[in-house]
Amino acid sequence: MSRTDLVLVTNPADAAIAAYRLEGESLTPLAVSGGLPGTSTFVVDQSRDLVYAGVKGDPAGIQTLALDRETGVLTPLSRIDVEASMAYLTLAKGGRLLLGACYHGGYGAVWPVDEDGRLGEPAARIEFANLHAVVATDEHAYFASLGDDLIAQYSLADDGTLVPLDPPTVAAPAGSGPRHLVLSADGRNAYLLTEFSALAIRFTRDPATGVLTLAESVPGHDVTRGLGHSVFGADPLEHHYIWGADLHLTPDGRRLLCSERTESTLTVIDVAPDGHLLDQLAVADTEPQPRGFALSSDGDLVLALGEKSTAIALSRLEEDGTLTLLSRIPTGLGANWVRVIPLS
Repeated sequence: MSRTDLVLVTNPADAAIAAYRLEGESLTPLAVSGGLPGTSTFVVDQSRDLVYAGVKGDPAGIQTLALDRETGVLTPLSRIDVEASMAYLTLAKGGRLLLGACYHGGYGAVWPVDEDGRLGEPAARIEFANLHAVVATDEHAYFASLGDDLIAQYSLADDGTLVPLDPPTVAAPAGSGPRHLVLSADGRNAYLLTEFSALAIRFTRDPATGVLTLAESVPGHDVTRGLGHSVFGADPLEHHYIWGADLHLTPDGRRLLCSERTESTLTVIDVAPDGHLLDQLAVADTEPQPRGFALSSDGDLVLALGEKSTAIALSRLEEDGTLTLLSRIPTGLGANWVRVIPLS
């Protein structure tokens, strides 16, 4: 196993991002970069070693940081203020555009990025209730609205302008709470995880028009544990409700993994060669309240965090979909977001 990755983990309760080196099946701490209050979501421009991190505060902001791949140290470069903190950030157009989804503010935006990583004035702004995620290709952008139970779909111009597609939105099941999205490598499928029902839903995607069409769904949680369907504003832990969080597709597209926070599980779903969702393969217990997790660059390993844990669970994803725990590596407080940067 020759893969070597750099792993970045946000620890918002420590106002820091921690860096690790993943070599083989060993995860080694490198550095902790502080001074990032309430940081959660972040995205990495791997071609320029720039990190864009959403930070909370008064005012909230987006911080641009320089990444040293050897040491894992992050150095602040610039910052802009935003009206409310970001729930999700992603890049498009070779890093020339930054897209954000704001949950509490109910808006999405697109910022141009200059050669030094500085963000300009927003080129576009949209509004939907409780936007929780945004993903993009070079031609299209998709925003998941938890509050409106939909995905808003747009064409994305070089200058960051957003133009609604036809239709402009695609509905998710009523009351499901769309949360996170991922796109398949071939661009022909999009996968959504809902928060209130933890459904993994596939949408087919027309690569030419960008339009999404609802296809099928598979539960992304353990259906044997008696979890109830959640509702907006309810405390999922108090009521033992479903609390879906994150999802990731393996690089080969054969497995879709989903996290659920009330029972602290990762669910592995089988995916057909055409992207069709098949059955659950396995469910594994993981770190308490796993808001975020990630896969190694080759998809062989899973790194799971827990908002109520101070460890990263490193596991091997077996051929049958089961997870074999390899180690638990200490991390900071409130860990909730992780990104993996391939080094070799």
